[in-house]
Amino acid sequence: MSHNNKDKKSMLKRPFIALLIILLAACSTHHSDEYSISISERTLEKVNSIIESEIKPNAYLTSGDLLVHTSRLFMDTPYQANTLVHHSDQPYALVVNFDGMDCFTYLDYVVALSQASDTPSFFSSLMNIRYKKSHINFYDRKHFFSDWYALSPQIAIDITEKMSPDAITVPKQLNQKVEGGEYIQGLGVIPRMITYIPSDKITQSVLDNLQNGDLVGVYSPKIGLDVTHTGIIVKEYNQILYRNASSLSKYNKVVDLPFMDYIRSKPGIVVLRIE
Repeated sequence: MSHNNKDKKSMLKRPFIALLIILLAACSTHHSDEYSISISERTLEKVNSIIESEIKPNAYLTSGDLLVHTSRLFMDTPYQANTLVHHSDQPYALVVNFDGMDCFTYLDYVVALSQASDTPSFFSSLMNIRYKKSHINFYDRKHFFSDWYALSPQIAIDITEKMSPDAITVPKQLNQKVEGGEYIQGLGVIPRMITYIPSDKITQSVLDNLQNGDLVGVYSPKIGLDVTHTGIIVKEYNQILYRNASSLSKYNKVVDLPFMDYIRSKPGIVVLRIE
């Protein structure tokens, strides 16, 4: 590709990004800061299309059912890690990438879309879900599943303890490695109580109380982690499925897995619900 062609593409890209900044600043009531948004035209078209053809016509659904409906739109999307990695030579930006996602960014997009009334409100919702006080910065990112209920404003509520009399609450030092040091350098250690249900205590009553659209994290016994994976509960055709962006080599995409088949060998679950 010639330098002239690169320059032309760059010139086309700048006003496109600038337009998104103006839209976001004009329509958000949560903050006055302006941020760049890293998004391809293809993904932007998908955002617009999903909101107009899938979210608005189904606004009558419960929040859980709308989450499940929205999550279905990303089935078979490739798993991709590190889509939010920031390069030091570029300004920090709100990344929106529907071409690949990990288990956590998958939840980000599904929840933000289900709460959106138009494209600017999707961006605002995504910022609120992904960052503390909607401040787009690596250290203000919500790196832990439990941030969704532990930080204000809450994105979801922790219903784990209410789900089972066998739920266990343990003290954690999030971000602290067992051998010392931090998983995320400079973030600091975050003391937090985490409640989980051991997998061998997931009774029929627990399964019955799970609702469509509940968010389930796979509990980690490590002192510095709350969960190691996340997904969405789907209850259909007398089945309970775990819809998730799987990094397993045999899937490597967004898939539905039988919930108990998947979770039986795991340490336990943390259950959040959006109301």
